[in-house]
Amino acid sequence: MPPTPSVAVCGPASWNQLILLDHLPEPVPHMQFARRAWETVGGTSAGKAVHLAALGIGVRLCSPLGADDDGGRILRALTNAGVTVEKIASDRTERHVNLMTDDGSRVSLYVSVPSAPVEEDLATAAAVVAAADLAVIDLSEFGVMLLDREEIDETPLWVDLHDYDGSSAFHEPFLRAAGVVFMNDDRTDDPWALMHSCLARGPRLAVCTLGAEGAVALEADGTQHEVPAVPADVVDTNGAGDAFMAGFLAATLRGAPVFDALEAAAVQARVAIESEHLHPALGR
Repeated sequence: MPPTPSVAVCGPASWNQLILLDHLPEPVPHMQFARRAWETVGGTSAGKAVHLAALGIGVRLCSPLGADDDGGRILRALTNAGVTVEKIASDRTERHVNLMTDDGSRVSLYVSVPSAPVEEDLATAAAVVAAADLAVIDLSEFGVMLLDREEIDETPLWVDLHDYDGSSAFHEPFLRAAGVVFMNDDRTDDPWALMHSCLARGPRLAVCTLGAEGAVALEADGTQHEVPAVPADVVDTNGAGDAFMAGFLAATLRGAPVFDALEAAAVQARVAIESEHLHPALGR
């Protein structure tokens, strides 16, 4: 039996308070009642890592965490869900308050952000990436610093560009370093043109999620793929894109072609959508 592929995921893990509203607040002073609220693990890297672990992929998560209560909650929850966490020291743990509605609209308030990692922790994270079969480096200050490390140059890199608009300077080093890129259609009216522009900078494959409309993918040779979304009983759309990417990555590591990987990704996205956590394992 071949060894289980190993994946390094580097980037944010946060402690989130989620507040469900009838509608997002208007920008005027007023009072509004929440329909419900809860707290759980958040962060795009945490989401990818926990879904990869659930899919049987060996994963190490490098993420800034503070020596505070929120950092402890995150570490315990992820460890219990099967994720190996390489803690990057921070003065504080990242924390968000997410205001949400049933239709998937969301406003994320960043209450605290991590401090910059020190050289020793950057070297540790770079070593984890160098030892992995594949790495995901997510958008963050930590990620920018990690991209500059020579140690990671031989490890294939996948990047989640999120709501990339095709021109953001912050995204540029991530895009140019990646072999595969993911994004959503929040800031484009033409996903195919956006993906073409990404591939022109070096990646071999671009994938764009379209929410309830499914997802599309474009290979460097011009081959196009489309899949519908998998019907789901929507509980919370937070982390759906991270689950989608994890499902695609796991299927690819097991030899699936692009179209089959897209179908597996759509199935995995439903796991996140039907849970009030990034993955049901975080609620146990």
